Amino acid sequence: MGMNSLNADGGRLILRLTVGGLMLFHGVAKVMHPASLEFIAAMLVGFSLPGVLAYAVYLGEIVAPLMVIAGVKARTGGLIMVINMLFALLLAHSGDFFSLSEHGGWSIELQMFYLLSALAVVFLGSGKFAVQPD
Repeated sequence: MGMNSLNADGGRLILRLTVGGLMLFHGVAKVMHPASLEFIAAMLVGFSLPGVLAYAVYLGEIVAPLMVIAGVKARTGGLIMVINMLFALLLAHSGDFFSLSEHGGWSIELQMFYLLSALAVVFLGSGKFAVQPD
């Protein structure tokens, strides 16, 4: 295993741990505060979607991040996180695409970080430092 391979696989590991670990905090918060699902369900119903889809947030914010962190079907986990973030952007942040935060940053920069980092996992895969390398 050459140094370039170690660098690339190390970078994949850092990416997986970062995006998966940070997204997992959002999932744990939803487990600790299940009333947040009612808020999500109401948004879904507002878009003529079944409110029961709100439970999919557990898939996108707990199961998928654990898959990404462990490197088990990391590309699939990343894709689930991408879909989760697309729903979050469309349901909760659609009015923020062309606005800045009070500190001058893009209002959806955090959401875009999660979306694009998860998309990078989809394209890059887990690397060698994984339970089931791609």
